[in-house]
Amino acid sequence: MNQEVNNTKSNTIVLNHSCKEKLIIYQLFPRIFSNMNESCVPWGTLEQNGSGKMNQITIKVIKSLADLGINTLWLTGVIEMATKSSFPSITADNPNVVKGEAGSPYAIKDYYDISPAIAENIDRRIEEFEELVQRIHQQGLKVIIDFVPNHTARRYHSDCAPSGIGDFGGNDDINKFFAPSNNYYYITNQLFSPNFDISKEGTEPYVEFPAKATGNDCYTAFCNKNDWYETVKINYGYDPGDHSKHFDPTPDTWLKMLHILRYWASKGVDGFRCDMVFMVPQEFWHWVIPQVKQDYPDTIFIGEIYDINLYRPFLDYCHFDYLYDKVNLYDTLVGIEKQNYSAAQITNCWQRIDGIGERMLNFLENHDEVRFASTEYAGDPSKVIPSLVVSAFISKGPFMIYYGQELGERARDNEGFAGDNNRSTIFDYWSYDTLRRWYNNGKCTLSKLTPQEKWLRNTYKKVLTLSNSQKAISEGNFFDLMYVNLQNPRFNPHRQYAFLRYDNKQILLIVANFDDSEVNIELNIPELAFYMADIYEGKQKSKDLLWNTILNLNVSKDSPVALTIKGNDAVVIPLKKKQVSLQ
Repeated sequence: MNQEVNNTKSNTIVLNHSCKEKLIIYQLFPRIFSNMNESCVPWGTLEQNGSGKMNQITIKVIKSLADLGINTLWLTGVIEMATKSSFPSITADNPNVVKGEAGSPYAIKDYYDISPAIAENIDRRIEEFEELVQRIHQQGLKVIIDFVPNHTARRYHSDCAPSGIGDFGGNDDINKFFAPSNNYYYITNQLFSPNFDISKEGTEPYVEFPAKATGNDCYTAFCNKNDWYETVKINYGYDPGDHSKHFDPTPDTWLKMLHILRYWASKGVDGFRCDMVFMVPQEFWHWVIPQVKQDYPDTIFIGEIYDINLYRPFLDYCHFDYLYDKVNLYDTLVGIEKQNYSAAQITNCWQRIDGIGERMLNFLENHDEVRFASTEYAGDPSKVIPSLVVSAFISKGPFMIYYGQELGERARDNEGFAGDNNRSTIFDYWSYDTLRRWYNNGKCTLSKLTPQEKWLRNTYKKVLTLSNSQKAISEGNFFDLMYVNLQNPRFNPHRQYAFLRYDNKQILLIVANFDDSEVNIELNIPELAFYMADIYEGKQKSKDLLWNTILNLNVSKDSPVALTIKGNDAVVIPLKKKQVSLQ
């Protein structure tokens, strides 16, 4: 579809995206992405460790990411968060309720503002964001940002909200635990008193009286260190005391959130990755998403969700475009790599979401999960190919990578608050060697990468590019070949997974080998697949789209196809159609 975006700093920009295009999302933290500091120190301040800037995401950088096969950038941590850093005209937040020096991007203290740390000119930080959106659009890519609806920082104040828009909690009745018109929940007549010491971070005590409920549905004043103690829960008209709902008249929180979404859509944002959507009443989503789409019909809503039983309600009733498929496909791929799951379990994954698979967002990494190459996951970035191919090619749905994933970032640093936990920090000011060597002061070259990193980035480029260059993947049908190979003595369903993607012009045979060793397999293709995909029977000469290997195949209903696949590898093989439709 052609999407028109009205940007306040530019003329109308037309994005030439086909409605059939598969979203390939690149999640990046501007704060870390372009930071070239080679000597960051754990727990380092902004002055010590520095911060990447929005202006450093230049046309050249965007082109390089587009060349990787990316068509959507998720800019994470751009909305102003609570932080220990102070800026001209912006005071630091109380350090006792801030995680890390930089702060959590999910502890929002102003929904209408941009984090000053990522601006070169702090007074122009919103304009710098608008200009970044314009640069991304000029290269034909979409922009999504986080929408954090469930919680704010413990102290919220907007100095950028349009006239007439009040702060969250500004008119609350703090003498009531719950009131339909309140924005927060209050533990009345009780001081905020976590059961761990929060006073050691600064000389000024943090005082919250009465205490507000903490963001992870902790409705007491006595949260612990594992709670989201830096955040407070937002009230949408649901009373957790008696489980009653008060949605008529429309709660004040709903109206505030609708205005926030429209505000960022008006600045050219194409969509929102919505945080922890299941912690907000479904009725709110049912109401708010159509409201936004009345004015901005092409806005994309992606929901972070962890319950398969809620997938269909959040797609159908709540109107989300896409949902995370974390607890289904992602967890299964982790299990295959680490916990002796059989590759045949992947069949269960698509069956659970049959009919909605193209609305599932697949990934191998994001800011919540450990890095694929970390010691806690695979330990070796070169083992990614079978998981990558399955995750990217199994459906028409979006696929996402996390910045540095394409370089094999292993998250071995101990950055400070984040610690050495096999994840890349979201709380600290930091810089990663892998990204620095690729970013190379904005040159975006491969010259400083190791041979393995060059190979890995090129492999990601092949897979991500094929996701949209091959219409059988971006638009076509799926056929699982496992049911006719579970008892096949020349095929190991514990370590190999095979399927077809096809449309009216093309057939792709895709086989992933999760084993460390090379395998010689003989793969059965059932008669039904020949009928459904219109496969030509007989000898065929083909070329693997991943590695350009020439293959001579004998494709038949009555005899298996013989293939050799290297360890931790995959093949994507075009098969000849019996007849090619002219449509």
